[in-house]
Amino acid sequence: MSLAIQSSKLLPALVFATLLFGCEKEAPQEAAAKPSASAVTVVPPPAPTPPPPPKNRDDCPEGSSGIGTSAEPCKGSGDARMMEVKWTGKMHDEGPKFQVTNKTKKSILYGSIAAYFYDKKGKQLQVTHGGKPRPMQICSGNIFAGAVKPEEKIFVFFSCVSKADVPEGTAAVEAEIKMVGFADSAGTANEYYWSNMDLIPDERPKGGLKAKSAKKK
Repeated sequence: MSLAIQSSKLLPALVFATLLFGCEKEAPQEAAAKPSASAVTVVPPPAPTPPPPPKNRDDCPEGSSGIGTSAEPCKGSGDARMMEVKWTGKMHDEGPKFQVTNKTKKSILYGSIAAYFYDKKGKQLQVTHGGKPRPMQICSGNIFAGAVKPEEKIFVFFSCVSKADVPEGTAAVEAEIKMVGFADSAGTANEYYWSNMDLIPDERPKGGLKAKSAKKK
């Protein structure tokens, strides 16, 4: 009698458990998301086309090429010079005095000069004033107090090549204009630039690179 009663109590529990287990298995199917018919795929816009690289100038001085900016000037080589610099042999309170000649057919406003110093035996001296020893004294900017006209000759002191910069024992001073800026038509701004780094090696014999031929713009 007790076994029958217990069996009758277990039957509803088994039925409920079976129904619950079936519901739990079917739940994931009911929860599965269906793709939306209204979903739109967003396509990103194409990347902008980069600008074309700048072209080399077609009016760079003969034997040179480049964009002509101060960062990427028309690049010369060898003994090519746009300006010729000579020490007058005189040392003033302002420093050594130089004769500068524009060898081109265009006015030059900007200049970068490298001055070298030599003793009586022609040995190159190190510049020690204002910092660690260096083989030359460099001065850059609109250093000519205005534009130097085509084939014009001027005499000038450079404020950044002062008497204090001249090493003790100096018997000769030589200089090279390693970079120039050609003036615009008004003569007040630099239109484009030229440079020749071959002119200013760290170790430069007295006399420098001898010009083989005249090179004019």
